[in-house]
Amino acid sequence: MVEGAHAVRDLLTRYPEQILTIVTAHGYLPKEARGDRLVRLASSTQQYSCPDLQFSKLSDLDAPQGILAVVRQPTWDEGEVLRQPTVLGIFGEQLQDPANVGAIIRTAAGLNASALWLTPESADVYHPKVVRATSGVLLALPIFAARDVSGLIRQGCQIFAAEVTGDETVTIDEIHQVPRKLVLAVGNESRGLSAQIRRQATTRFTIPLSRDVESLNVAATVAIATFYVSHLPKRE
Repeated sequence: MVEGAHAVRDLLTRYPEQILTIVTAHGYLPKEARGDRLVRLASSTQQYSCPDLQFSKLSDLDAPQGILAVVRQPTWDEGEVLRQPTVLGIFGEQLQDPANVGAIIRTAAGLNASALWLTPESADVYHPKVVRATSGVLLALPIFAARDVSGLIRQGCQIFAAEVTGDETVTIDEIHQVPRKLVLAVGNESRGLSAQIRRQATTRFTIPLSRDVESLNVAATVAIATFYVSHLPKRE
């Protein structure tokens, strides 16, 4: 379920075939922006309207905007993603904060990452807080479940592991080239990456910080690292 005028309009514009139903509250209709109304009414999607009190029972928000869409969960072909000549993926190990997972999905989609892999212990990508944090782009990014990075390595991907600090790490600005198939691995919000994934990583890197800041939020780490490596030349 996707809530909010901006998110629903984005779905209607980009993924109309994925929408099953749109529901509006009676109180939303007089306040609806003209552009949003035109897009909604031009859609062939099944639509319903209900009293505000009933809508509040459907909504997950304390102060709902008054419009939501029920959307098909997307399906993706992992093999098709990994067969591409260039892959820039993100692997999240035990990312349990829905807000972080949602922010990572939005960042990865916005920076044109190939896909996101999450371990089963991570937050459900269809948790309401994850859906809200993605701001409607959940359908834009292939997302897969994976217990570890072994399968990605077998498919020719190299793993770059993000760490707070460590004896065998390099700072991210010391990385000047990247492989054509690269997966950035980030770990649990409090514990970081497991020893197994650190061992499997081709490169372990840190993002240098100043002013005695110990570490970055995992979503910020993904944003900085994805942006940085996406602009580096590829190794042949």
